[in-house]
Amino acid sequence: MQLLQTSLDAPFAIQMENLVKTYGSGPTAVHAIRGVNLSVRPGEVVGLLGPSGSGKTTLLQCLGAIIDPTSGRIILDGELIYDNGWLIKDLRALRRDKIGFVFQAPYLIPFISVLDNVALLPMLAGQSNSNARQRALELLTVLEVSHRAHAKPFELSGGEQQRVAIARALANKPPFILADEPTAPLDSDRSLIVMNLLARLAAQYNTAIIVITHDDVIIPRFKRLYRLRDGIATEEQGEGLPFPDQPA
Repeated sequence: MQLLQTSLDAPFAIQMENLVKTYGSGPTAVHAIRGVNLSVRPGEVVGLLGPSGSGKTTLLQCLGAIIDPTSGRIILDGELIYDNGWLIKDLRALRRDKIGFVFQAPYLIPFISVLDNVALLPMLAGQSNSNARQRALELLTVLEVSHRAHAKPFELSGGEQQRVAIARALANKPPFILADEPTAPLDSDRSLIVMNLLARLAAQYNTAIIVITHDDVIIPRFKRLYRLRDGIATEEQGEGLPFPDQPA
């Protein structure tokens, strides 16, 4: 299989080349990921589809530096970070500074304010409290939930909580965001609103986003998709349907 463009100057925010993940060895080995090639450009939102057991979770965990691949290469923001082994010593700092995560559930800290939920990550990265809170308020304003900045998460609706989770993922200005079924708990209208927001934010902040989804409502909106089956990824052109004109 032909590799993706391999130059470290390639205009990709994230790039995987021949990535393999095998659990165990010998006749009982499980080949979860089989030579996956994948790339996402800055400002692009790409869908990752596949049935249960296809390898989506394993791929996400490799991309997020949560588990170790078996072999292959990963280039993030122009830096070769994995080449048959991690080239980065502090993977926790890598995840904190370079990769944003959005999950099905918002996972907000319940006993601190919405503002501090978003500001916490920049604070942990060494920003001053005032700068971190300013960045958090800017993001909450863009996502139109700044009026809830001083509320506790339990006082927000499900859609508002998911917006706060998106703001938190953007807080450290990561070049890459992994969104794992971000619309799963939402109805169709709110699913489209969240995806519209992700697409707008990707363009605004030049952030690459991969969205893992089973949601038939949003799948037609992707311009490009990767479909996983039995650990093998196939790139497809999506329909790229425009989002309906909805209030954010």
